[in-house]
Amino acid sequence: MASWRASSIDDIAADKWPYWAPIRHFFGITTFGINAWRGGAGDEVIKRHHESESGHAELYFVLSGDALFTVGEDEVPAPAGTLVWVDDPTAERVAVATETNTVVLSISGGPLSGWDTQYLES
Repeated sequence: MASWRASSIDDIAADKWPYWAPIRHFFGITTFGINAWRGGAGDEVIKRHHESESGHAELYFVLSGDALFTVGEDEVPAPAGTLVWVDDPTAERVAVATETNTVVLSISGGPLSGWDTQYLES
């Protein structure tokens, strides 16, 4: 068996979940959380949430398109190539795509909460 795998984000469950690419599950990653979120202008590509329960910090990377993040009271314009680091788990965050074909990668560490597993099984 090969010690590596490769895939395009567009090939990861795009038919089933057009707005979500469950990267962690696709590759069987158990050491950190990683997902991609896809959307068009006006779509929440990162749903409004906080990480108070998990205590996780999160890193977001805008792969394509453009998004406007709101973290707490601050607005953060995020064109493709922008990294947004949210180190306060209690900070509420949301990102809205401002262009078509916006893709945002989200990465978190620590013990996995399993929210995505529950979503996949429902």
